[in-house]
Amino acid sequence: MISAASAGSPVDGILATAPIVLSLVLALWSLVATLRHRAPDRLQFVGLAVLEVALLALAVAALVALGGGERPGEPGAFFGYLVTLVCLPPLAWVLARMEPTRWGSAIVCAICLVTPVVVVRLQQTWEILGG
Repeated sequence: MISAASAGSPVDGILATAPIVLSLVLALWSLVATLRHRAPDRLQFVGLAVLEVALLALAVAALVALGGGERPGEPGAFFGYLVTLVCLPPLAWVLARMEPTRWGSAIVCAICLVTPVVVVRLQQTWEILGG
């Protein structure tokens, strides 16, 4: 929490680290399922729900900071990444449910590998002007 305050960014610290770690763990789990020719299981769907909650917490923190007068360096890109970020887990959920084969697990894996990249880009767009 102190590092987020010192960096001047509401999208740093534990609120950004938690979804990155969750996403990578879920990606690994989904990759193993894909390699074992397994359809998405309940654990993958629960993982997507937990990931979505973590991403919503990150989005709320960013919106609260915006309400408090802070501004990202690139507002257009920031909002684009923010909307994309909160849409990724529901997208993975829907596509994996539509594809109840090993490819459904591959979809979850792919989207969970994209999520950390989008979180980092979200952080970078906030920090362009120094917070």
